[in-house]
Amino acid sequence: MNLAQEVYQIAENLPKKETYGIISQMTRAAVSVPSNIAEGSGRSDRDFSHFLSIAIGSLFELNTQIMLSERIGYITGEQSSSLQTKAEKLQMMISGFIRHLEDGGNSPIVN
Repeated sequence: MNLAQEVYQIAENLPKKETYGIISQMTRAAVSVPSNIAEGSGRSDRDFSHFLSIAIGSLFELNTQIMLSERIGYITGEQSSSLQTKAEKLQMMISGFIRHLEDGGNSPIVN
């Protein structure tokens, strides 16, 4: 949720001409992460793992959009680095949780 909130705050400062372009893509990818985690949490471990995998895919998509935003000068290198670091940390955390679920809860959640 924190990453999605931060993406929305940064998106407010992007050019309005990008409302239906990169802004839409970034915010949808960012919202997809907690949404898929929430949706999967009420399901079986197998289904939950699937939703967590989708969340990871959304983080990879978001990372790409962040890098593009920096390359075209919409966000600073500092903003890009901060967001990418947070997204990568979430990817690792979610990956660890998937391994934990797939191991029947016997593996540690940390990477």
